[in-house]
Amino acid sequence: MFLKVQLPWNVMIPAENMDAKGLMLKRAILIQLLDAFASKKATNELGYYLAVTTLDKIGEGKIREHTGEVMFPVVFSGITFKIFKGEILHGVVHKVLKHGVFLRCGPIENVYLSYAKMPDYKYVPGENGIFMSEKMSRIQVESTVRFVVIAIKWMEAEREFQALASLEGDYLGPISEGGDVGPMSEE
Repeated sequence: MFLKVQLPWNVMIPAENMDAKGLMLKRAILIQLLDAFASKKATNELGYYLAVTTLDKIGEGKIREHTGEVMFPVVFSGITFKIFKGEILHGVVHKVLKHGVFLRCGPIENVYLSYAKMPDYKYVPGENGIFMSEKMSRIQVESTVRFVVIAIKWMEAEREFQALASLEGDYLGPISEGGDVGPMSEE
């Protein structure tokens, strides 16, 4: 789910990036904010940081004694992406194993869909293994799959989420070119 957030942040600006007119200052603050925003990557509370939309407020700068940098408290609006248990999402398969598949969903690289949570699908081994249903529906590398999130785990050290997925429910599974779930009909 995409969330619109408003966040306070402290931006550190080297003294040489400041000028009397303030034009360079605003630019330097924005560049430092974007850099810090990107390096933080994600938080457990807000999910993955995707975009800064507006710089809402720049507070009064305070000089830091030891570094000579000026710290500006800022408030900005942005967009984040966080998944929730029970949410139905789409992901693209990037790895197929005999016990399940790994999907990418937005910035989340590790959404695991176990074979135990894929009713009616059986693993078909081969050079490029796949999961196939009796109705000839396939889950393979590059397949887009609609799934329900059944569990989420925040990995603090990696600053990322991992999720467990399931196809148990209505209208879940691989998505055909026409947007329908399941195999394409030949009508």
